[in-house]
Amino acid sequence: MNNYKFIHLLYVPTMACNMACKYCYLEDKTKELNTKINPLDTLKYAVDKFFKSKVIPFNISLHGGEVTTLSKENFRNIIEYIDNYYKKNKMLIESNGFKIGSPHIKTNLYNLEKHIDTIKEFNVSISGSIDLPLEIHDKYRVTKDEKTTLNKIFENVELLRDLNNHKKISATIFKEHFNLSKIVEDIKYLDKNTCLDMNDFNFMIGFDYNSNGVLHHISEKQQLELYERMKIEFTGTNLEEGFKKNWFAEFGPGYCTNCDNCGEKFFLLENNGDIYSCVRGQKNKDYYYGNIYKESVDDILKNAKDKIYEAHNKLSFNEDCSKCKYLYLCKTGCPFVKNIYKINKSYTCLLQQKLYEDWNYQKDSYNDENTYNYVCKMHQNEIEKYYPTRNNEYRELKELIKEDPKLKYIYDNECFKIKIDNIIYNLSSQILNRVRNIVYISYNSKIIIYIKNNILDELCDYPNNNSLYMMLLSGNNIIYGDEQREKQAHIMTHQIYKGVLEKNKSDMEEYFMLDITNILKEYYKYLSMEKPNNLFFTTQALRDYHYSKQKNNAYYHIDSINLPFQNIEFYLLGGDKND
Repeated sequence: MNNYKFIHLLYVPTMACNMACKYCYLEDKTKELNTKINPLDTLKYAVDKFFKSKVIPFNISLHGGEVTTLSKENFRNIIEYIDNYYKKNKMLIESNGFKIGSPHIKTNLYNLEKHIDTIKEFNVSISGSIDLPLEIHDKYRVTKDEKTTLNKIFENVELLRDLNNHKKISATIFKEHFNLSKIVEDIKYLDKNTCLDMNDFNFMIGFDYNSNGVLHHISEKQQLELYERMKIEFTGTNLEEGFKKNWFAEFGPGYCTNCDNCGEKFFLLENNGDIYSCVRGQKNKDYYYGNIYKESVDDILKNAKDKIYEAHNKLSFNEDCSKCKYLYLCKTGCPFVKNIYKINKSYTCLLQQKLYEDWNYQKDSYNDENTYNYVCKMHQNEIEKYYPTRNNEYRELKELIKEDPKLKYIYDNECFKIKIDNIIYNLSSQILNRVRNIVYISYNSKIIIYIKNNILDELCDYPNNNSLYMMLLSGNNIIYGDEQREKQAHIMTHQIYKGVLEKNKSDMEEYFMLDITNILKEYYKYLSMEKPNNLFFTTQALRDYHYSKQKNNAYYHIDSINLPFQNIEFYLLGGDKND
């Protein structure tokens, strides 16, 4: 609605932490280097700047460092700001399908007592972290001066007993934690003896990163063992709902990786203005998107999308994923972890497949098409390997093309390529495709068209009189002609002659090259901001032959009644139509 983009924003108000967990992904970076920063100022500045670009955080969660190391004043000010933000923007956020919650913090629970008054006043939602089995918690989760932490954590949890706030914990499982009998025993203990909502408990699967060789990941087989053991122990108990719904939610389709490109949805903001992908990518240059004080929102969004795309493409698309009928749920997993392990699929693949089966998710009946859609967006250099098998819908047209070699270049997939923000797409005819390749263009996108240099000579006695023929259509439909057929509104036709194309230096062999950014900008204000728009390319000679063929061959006319030329569909993002 209203062209808004909604994001999940993690905010790190301080890098300081009071603990030194042996497997902390931030290692020695958990200290506040600039104590003069007012953490509320950065959050307010970022949210205001996002809002001006119609980018709306539907969720603002506090992460670390450790948020409870903040002063009482700073902690309260930030919580109050988030609470007011939700109240002010409740209608906007909920009308776009997102739920409004309470201010939420991720915490190690060690200094919770310092902020108990603010937690009570604003009904702050708590997500704590401990180690299971409890008997080894103090081995891996200690203070910076090596003091144990579990007893104090339990004392702080008890302070929450009479509060109505949401309170939960999570536990990360490594091989060193893999004592299933003890884990079961401790979950039952926590449920019986604490105020924690153990139906809202989360398991997390650790991966080997920044643990200094102290901890090691469990195998996929062990992940399944963990899941099956919990199923046996807790089915039919008061915690069955939690086991079925929340305990393994991190690996379900509702989690962050259930999107083609998580760089379009998730952002972690530090108090100095730096923005990263998430807690996994925090302080990693490959997942750094920019600084909110220094870069524009458009540049940050573009960097986010590009960085995640690049991360996925450091590894090829997995052949098993192409055949998996749950790809539409999994999206091949976290790009950060895939690159840590140098694998090209989710590190919890078997567990996820089992969860999807138990949670009654349907296997994808159109897997070949959805695989192609995914590859088109996230592995564009591998598109040709995954063209879906088409049915007989266009068999007659294919036969006509084979019979008439003059039609070849009207439908050839190599004639035109388009580069949008440094990503190159091969253009193909829309009426030969059963799937749609839709891209995103912002008002600041740079767009270059590449034209195979031989096609201006085809079907043309005088090539210098031939031209590149470009058509721009809006996503908004209108009624055309005597037939009263509803079609996309034609916005622009633009022709560029061969002599002009020949004078432009090209960076691609065998192709003319033309920057069409400014040509298109002239018409952005006439395009749809809600529906995909369409950009077609052909030559004047090929266009003339197409309409001549339509006039003389009824079968061809029927199958090519819609524009057959090579095209790309795009959403227009952001900006002011009057710019």
